[in-house]
Amino acid sequence: MLLALQQHVMVRVVEQPVESTTAADVLLGAIGLTGVLILIAFVLGALFGAVLIGVKRYREKHDLLPIPDSEALKITPGY
Repeated sequence: MLLALQQHVMVRVVEQPVESTTAADVLLGAIGLTGVLILIAFVLGALFGAVLIGVKRYREKHDLLPIPDSEALKITPGY
């Protein structure tokens, strides 16, 4: 009998509005990603250049001569 006297309660769930993505948001994101990629390329290029300069100075300091390409590639002149 107690169950028959209860009234039903209806609850309406209202969701928050979703922010739409504009063209400006996409453009700013693309520019930011491009900037990060350029920065990474610059840092890696500087690091690679520093390693090459370091190897060159190490060879000069210890009188180490690099192997000529003709010997490394086993190229002999065909007279």
